Amino acid sequence: MNSLQHRGQEAAGMAVFDGEEIRRKRSMGLVIDAFTEDTLRDLPGTIGIGHVRYSTAEGSHDYNIQPIMGFVGGEMIALANDGNLVNYRILRERLEEEGMMFQTTNDTEVILYLITRYYNGDIVEAIKKTMGVIQGAYSVTALIKDKVVAFRDPHGFRPLVLGEDGEDVIVASENAAIEIIGGKMTRNVAPGEIVVIDENGIHSDHYESPATPKHCIFEYVYFARNDATLDDVNAYTFRRRCGEILWEEAPCDVDLVVPVPDSGIPSAIGYAQASNIPYGEGLVKNRYMGRTFIKPTQKERDMAVKLKLNPLGDVVKGKSIVLLDDSIVRGTTSRNLIYRLREAGAKEVHMRITSPPVKYCCYYGIDTPNRKNLIAANESIKEIEKSIGADSLAFISEEGLVRAGKKEISKYCTACFDGDYPVDPTVI
Repeated sequence: MNSLQHRGQEAAGMAVFDGEEIRRKRSMGLVIDAFTEDTLRDLPGTIGIGHVRYSTAEGSHDYNIQPIMGFVGGEMIALANDGNLVNYRILRERLEEEGMMFQTTNDTEVILYLITRYYNGDIVEAIKKTMGVIQGAYSVTALIKDKVVAFRDPHGFRPLVLGEDGEDVIVASENAAIEIIGGKMTRNVAPGEIVVIDENGIHSDHYESPATPKHCIFEYVYFARNDATLDDVNAYTFRRRCGEILWEEAPCDVDLVVPVPDSGIPSAIGYAQASNIPYGEGLVKNRYMGRTFIKPTQKERDMAVKLKLNPLGDVVKGKSIVLLDDSIVRGTTSRNLIYRLREAGAKEVHMRITSPPVKYCCYYGIDTPNRKNLIAANESIKEIEKSIGADSLAFISEEGLVRAGKKEISKYCTACFDGDYPVDPTVI
């Protein structure tokens, strides 16, 4: 779970089967704080699931920490999910009308209730029926007695991978969680696939209606670790290619290429290599700070930017620099960094972004709930350039971004850039 901390910093939880029952521990805060050695001693067992929470629409509350638990056919079940259901509110209202009482505001609880409703002794069939009702993005792990079940939505919006460590089988959002403990990633859980892992090995089934894969391209732009290889695309290579392509599309006559660490580093390397402009570390990162984009409030994001990154005056003073970052969502980070780089003596600050302008809300698991919070939805590129204080500003084209992934555009979800939603969000 520590290796996936970048995917959520608000809370962490774990559920473990000890041979008789499922025990659960959940806590607000980081994994390292929630799971001390003493805590782990109170969670004996050889099979379990864990979750790090990044809240989107449901809010940051301790009652929403996953895994959530219930009973199915008299057996305890724990469930953890990455993603958002677009028809969550409709399903919840229907269940409440039927007498269901919810303990959370989390759409994962709807998935749990539906599985328990459809369960008649066959967990796979219950999941298939549930998948026929829920719509949106979900990569789910479930712990039921002595087995783990993992399933992924038919479009495969959010990642889910399988790995092995000797005789142990591991399911995770990214391969780093497998490799760091000495295991090896074997394959991705396919879109629409249901995987059951028990003492007899791995069993695979599939939801009846396959869909066109629509992997979230923002995973490669920002969310995934640099060492993540998801659905056959490596995040580091993708980001470096974006930098190379951005130099082709928006060259800049400067003294130095500077990244916004960490996700901006590979693209800055690519930009520098393609342009033969020197690469320099002009921003020093506080390694003990979390990711600013996934902070729950604007006030926290503003403060986090100041605490997280500090200009290195000896590097940027008197220089014209091009600053490489992965995205501009609200404009908070870019505006603060450019102002502080100028204070540190930078002569010019040009900005290059290795994703297209984020103009549309994401309904599949990224916290952009309202277009009024998206600067590119309300301002032109020239207006954004003036707003953040850059000498020039350019974004990679959508065609260039897709070219970096070396897949057809039809394989990606690019809705945050172009408004082309694979699953209709109006059912909300």
